Amino acid sequence: MKTNRPTIEPALRDDERQRCEVWTRVMGYHRPVASFNIGKQGEHNERRFFQEQAAGLDRAA
Repeated sequence: MKTNRPTIEPALRDDERQRCEVWTRVMGYHRPVASFNIGKQGEHNERRFFQEQAAGLDRAA
């Protein structure tokens, strides 16, 4: 597929960048994923994301 968008060069060089810290909710509070042990980091990487469908509760029975 071809697009008409111009190519955008990155604004920062690699040496100017910093790592993005990812947090997730665990057991009712938020923690950085980097602080997880190896097994928990693996579980986090295997997570699947989904979108919940509407329950349809507003229909008259």
